[in-house]
Amino acid sequence: MIQNLNPEQAQAVTQPAQHTLILAGAGSGKTRVLTTRMAWLMQQGVSPYAFLAVTFTNKAAREMLMRLNSLLPIDTRGMWVGTFHGLCNRLLRLHHQDAGLVQSFQILDSADQLAAIRRLIKANNIDDEKFAPRDVQRFINAQKEKGLRPQRIEAYDPHTRRLVEIYEIYQQQCEREGVVDFAELLLRAYELLQNHAPLRQHYQQRFTHILIDEFQDTNPLQYAWLTLLAGGQAAMFAVGDDDQSIYAFRGADISNMKCFERDYAKGNVVRLEQNYRSSGHILDAANALISHNADRLGKKLWTDAGQGETVRIIEKASDALEAQWVIEEIRALLRDGFPHDEIAVLYRSNAQSRVLEHQLFSSGIPYKVYGGQRFFERQEIKHVLAYLRLIDNPNDDTSWLRVVNFPTRGIGARSLEQLGDYARQYNCSLYRAVPYMTGRAGTNLGKFVALINQLASQAQMLNLPELIEQVVHDSGLLDHYKADREGAERLENMQELVNAATVFVTEEGLADEVAGRIPITPEAKSVDENGNAVLAAMSPLGAFLSHASLEAGDNQAQAGQAAVQLMTIHAAKGLEFDGVFITGLEEGLFPHENSLAELDGLEEERRLMYVALTRGRKRVYVTLAQSRMLHGKTRYATRSRFLDELPEENVKWLTPRQAAPVVSSAWVGGFGRGGASWDQARSNYGQSSSTGGMASTVAKSGLVVGDQHFRVGQGVRHAKFGEGTVLTLSGTGTEAQAQIHFRDAGTKTLALGIAKLDIIVGG
Repeated sequence: MIQNLNPEQAQAVTQPAQHTLILAGAGSGKTRVLTTRMAWLMQQGVSPYAFLAVTFTNKAAREMLMRLNSLLPIDTRGMWVGTFHGLCNRLLRLHHQDAGLVQSFQILDSADQLAAIRRLIKANNIDDEKFAPRDVQRFINAQKEKGLRPQRIEAYDPHTRRLVEIYEIYQQQCEREGVVDFAELLLRAYELLQNHAPLRQHYQQRFTHILIDEFQDTNPLQYAWLTLLAGGQAAMFAVGDDDQSIYAFRGADISNMKCFERDYAKGNVVRLEQNYRSSGHILDAANALISHNADRLGKKLWTDAGQGETVRIIEKASDALEAQWVIEEIRALLRDGFPHDEIAVLYRSNAQSRVLEHQLFSSGIPYKVYGGQRFFERQEIKHVLAYLRLIDNPNDDTSWLRVVNFPTRGIGARSLEQLGDYARQYNCSLYRAVPYMTGRAGTNLGKFVALINQLASQAQMLNLPELIEQVVHDSGLLDHYKADREGAERLENMQELVNAATVFVTEEGLADEVAGRIPITPEAKSVDENGNAVLAAMSPLGAFLSHASLEAGDNQAQAGQAAVQLMTIHAAKGLEFDGVFITGLEEGLFPHENSLAELDGLEEERRLMYVALTRGRKRVYVTLAQSRMLHGKTRYATRSRFLDELPEENVKWLTPRQAAPVVSSAWVGGFGRGGASWDQARSNYGQSSSTGGMASTVAKSGLVVGDQHFRVGQGVRHAKFGEGTVLTLSGTGTEAQAQIHFRDAGTKTLALGIAKLDIIVGG
């Protein structure tokens, strides 16, 4: 089993039953190590049901189970292998009573949670300008990820106190409707184990080995849940890479790795540094770049596959020319035999994709935007799922409001407002408030209730695919999209949902069962306070709805045609390609200006660049543009500081490195790398270049707007962004613009006739 592993991999796999941190570099075979570790322990006599293995995607969990099946002749269906959300959902289904949940609780995805918050804000007459729904959503999720209920939050100002009150109202609304959001799944599972000692002891005794993939992406609550489950008995095997921690915006806490090493592994660290993906020049460039980050756990990737080709860097005058060059080079790669789907174009911001897509479309090169709208997030699919959720739980107000008048049934906004008033008056769901309605509105709402009740009755006699077909027909969705000139694709998608249900019930062994009555896992049992086993039944419909919520956003339907892949660098995490283009290496874009003012922001941006570089197997290109159209405005660029951190021996500039008329990134933001002065920077602007051709546009040393005289290098003050320094000046009259680097807000491009800048005397 371990004969084909390298020495470090074998060392990791054969560790004794103790806490271990596996520091696994990009392309070092961590999934292989995780699955082989489990198989090796099973060969030593550990039961398959003694493992809890946590991944960050359902795809990774399925891959792990498939590899286990290939290594050992075992039935993996009963094993606890899955994502945090999937495992917590399973735990809460088994013990819903102890968790204070209804058995048929539904899971709100991010969009449904936002809709529920919008409804709450409207119903409670909350000012949605002061308390924007998305801001409220972020606040609630952030508190839950810290493990905080409203009563435990310390609010030091009126605004935060009001947010806490809204959180409390939201919590009550979810309890009333029998729904939970993603963050609630984990928090409720943590509280379940924390507050019920018999349950906690049961699972601590059961799971003697806890394995965690992508440990660098865990948040504080996930870390707390894992350590609570481990107790003092289980051995935790954490696999991660601090150099690939790029999800702080989702709550990931890189410090969890150091805490784990200090508190549990206690120096028992195995480093996987041999890379099986990239050539030597790519790895050397990535190693040099990431070495600029401080306080790393430390590792250096290497390969025995040879140095390969250097990283190629090219600078163009505009984003359109940059995209044109990328497409020309893609054509060359295709002629050289690179498959379409082995070529990826990466970007830091989604806004960069438009010009790339335009050029690809114009060139006739098939492409796919990876991470676009997912199957379960499509409008028509969410409509069908809303009907199915109402069949399973008619008190789900979010699903009710989504489809009560879709297709239209003559139920207007005023009727729904009145219905909501009754629901609040009698403290019940919208479904249960319908009998209080009178007149035409009451009649129409009564017909909708009758439809849901009829479908719920049919659910007892139909299997899951048949039920979905019945819903599509009886709800009116079929006729609605047939009448839509552009509805053909939506009809195909709804048919694909039936196909997805067929696959689901087949894989779960439920193909012959009716939709509403048979437990998804007949052997699954919970434990009551006296330690007695209690059968936990879950219908195939409920299981499929949980599956749909958990899968939303994880996978994407693949087109049959091989295509060039376009994606953000965040989306590229975990993927690899023969040829990779990393576009937009400009200060303020990559590293992104929004990150530079944040704690650890620059280092996370550097980790993101490290991830981008290590996606490439054979060839990596880095591109940048001197001007870029973003958000409707042209912004003039300075080279990203990351370009200065790539060793000369590992890169090849396809355009002259010093000739282009842009400000050297060495001085932007006052970081002082290389000690370049303002005079040197301004002299760089004075150079003209046949490759750039923009010096006359961006190299102006002075510009008069109204009664103000602006010059490059001048100090200015803005009411919102604070003090800054003028980097470039361009345009005249109403089109006059300045690119300014602000001390606290990063680099901004402002219209001088609108910005209301104050010139700092002597600045």
